[in-house]
Amino acid sequence: MKKIKELILKYKELIVYVIFGGLTTVVNLVVFTLSGFALGDERYLVSNVIAWFAAVIFAYVTNKLWVFESKSWSVRVLVKEIPSFFAARVFSFLLEEFGLYVFVDLLSFKDISIKIFTLEIGGELIAKAILAVVVVILNYIFSKLVIFKRKK
Repeated sequence: MKKIKELILKYKELIVYVIFGGLTTVVNLVVFTLSGFALGDERYLVSNVIAWFAAVIFAYVTNKLWVFESKSWSVRVLVKEIPSFFAARVFSFLLEEFGLYVFVDLLSFKDISIKIFTLEIGGELIAKAILAVVVVILNYIFSKLVIFKRKK
């Protein structure tokens, strides 16, 4: 039991990031799906922009407070953190937008659907879920090494 506790403490930041990264992904997927219903499936790239904004706001707050424990809300700290956080997220967003275009339009994921019980999942959402894994990993690296880097 002591060994498990030591491992949890050693990898606490990564564990918490995975939890909040997962929740951020859920926010992104839910907003993407709702936007798709509202705008139509053919506007999946617009839905992705809307979902991205919602997810980035959620991610900034959760990463700041609980993952990297950057508790300062001083203007000096925010002026550094917010632009770098959003810039990193813009990079991963552009990668995701390009990936969605490749999967959906070039690789014809739009013609794919998976039925789980009574729920039918379209190719756009499948592609988005695949790309979410890549995005979560990239965002952790940027956040850990650049944005919320602790001074020694």
